[in-house]
Amino acid sequence: MRVNDDLVVLELPLNEWIMNVSVILDADKGATLVDTGLPGQAALILEKLAEEGISRGDLKRILITHQDVDHIGSLKALKEATGAQVLALDVEIPYIDGTLPGYKIPPPERLEQNPAFKAMLEALERCPVDVALKDGEVLDLAGGVQIIATPGHTLGHISLYLNRTRTLITGDALTSNDGTLQGAMEQATPDMATAKESIRKLAALDVEQIVAYHGGLVARDAKEQLRRLAEE
Repeated sequence: MRVNDDLVVLELPLNEWIMNVSVILDADKGATLVDTGLPGQAALILEKLAEEGISRGDLKRILITHQDVDHIGSLKALKEATGAQVLALDVEIPYIDGTLPGYKIPPPERLEQNPAFKAMLEALERCPVDVALKDGEVLDLAGGVQIIATPGHTLGHISLYLNRTRTLITGDALTSNDGTLQGAMEQATPDMATAKESIRKLAALDVEQIVAYHGGLVARDAKEQLRRLAEE
């Protein structure tokens, strides 16, 4: 789905749900994939990119919002297939590259009770990160892409603000349901107080539309919805 001239969203399956994977477009500097779905989805992502007219050679960067398996699952395979640079916030990098274990991974006894999730984690291949990002940094892509630290869901979670189109890509800092904006998933967010502070930070932006990884595009009254959510 083409959101605007600077952004395409790819829909990937996650059991009965959909993951909304953003692709930032820049005619001169190539495409930037934001997050990489589950392990084993690299071929599907490359196929969906091709459907949007984006070849593997066009993909120059993979930007990771945070460490969760449904966001870094196919990172290593996609990097190997495309040669793209991998970018992430500095504090999140050790959890992405495997230097530190993901601190949200359940203990072994709970994993045994969820064999499907255990198998998914076992299939995850860690990948080095090429570029460490800082909060507030602006990437010279698509009219300016601002890096916004939005911790709570994880320590180093980031959201992205596309200046030219006033589009906010929130990763898991926000979710949505049929165009209605919601907060982070409480059951998957260790620090809800900080996550709510992050929402208040995002509400200061002049937002035209929002893309949540879980829930997709929020275009109707996006700024007002975000303001109301920040006040809760």
